[in-house]
Amino acid sequence: MAGTITFTMIKPMAVKKGFIGPILAKIADGGFKIKAMKFTKLTVEQAQKFYEVHKERPFYGELTEFMSSGPIIAAILEKDNAVEEYRNYIGATNPAEAAEGTIRALYGTDLGMNAVHGSDSDENAIIESDFFFSKMERF
Repeated sequence: MAGTITFTMIKPMAVKKGFIGPILAKIADGGFKIKAMKFTKLTVEQAQKFYEVHKERPFYGELTEFMSSGPIIAAILEKDNAVEEYRNYIGATNPAEAAEGTIRALYGTDLGMNAVHGSDSDENAIIESDFFFSKMERF
C-alpha cells in the first residue's frame, strides 16, 4: 500500500532566485498538504549524511557542496500515494526533460540545480522526514 507522506526540499538555487512562494503555491495547487516545514541551512556534513546513499556516485561531492551552499526549505507533504504523485508532479530530474508545467521545468536551472528534491520511495520519505523533523514538529 502506498504511503500518504513524502519529503521535499526547495534547493538553494531556487531559494536564492526567490522561488519559495511560487513553488509552495504550486505544491498546494497539486493537492499536497504541508504537515511540517522549516527554513534551514545544511552544513556540508549534514548534506553528506542526508545524501549518504549516493556516496559512491560521481556527483556526490558536487551535490553535497551545492546543498550546503545556501538555505533550503524542508517539508513533509501529505496526499494519497504521496511519493509517486509528487515525483510525477515535480517532473524529471533534468529540468530540460521535465514535462511542461512541472516544478522542475518551471523553476529548475539544470540537472544539478533542479529546484526541488522529492523522496523516491515510501521508506525514504520516512527516513528523510525523520532526518529533518521530530514528531513534535509535524501537524
